[in-house]
Amino acid sequence: MKHPAAMILIAAIMLISAPIPGVAQERKDPQTLASEGIQQLLRAMELMLLAIPQFEAPVINENGDIIIRRKHPERRRHKDDPALEKTKKSI
Repeated sequence: MKHPAAMILIAAIMLISAPIPGVAQERKDPQTLASEGIQQLLRAMELMLLAIPQFEAPVINENGDIIIRRKHPERRRHKDDPALEKTKKSI
């Protein structure tokens, strides 16, 4: 044994790569995996779009001010929301 460290390394790699007895390994076909992955991706994109605020077209009033209204104002946080307490600054 000229290289005991190499032998230990090889043995460790073999132990790590061996299947663990008693743990069920579920195999799915690639089509099922791809379908599940696409469904998760679409759900993530849907949640991302819901999180982005949506606005109506800009309107210029008689004073020249540009007003951009939210499409869903009920989604705004209320003044009593505890999450807003973190952002308030004392003057």
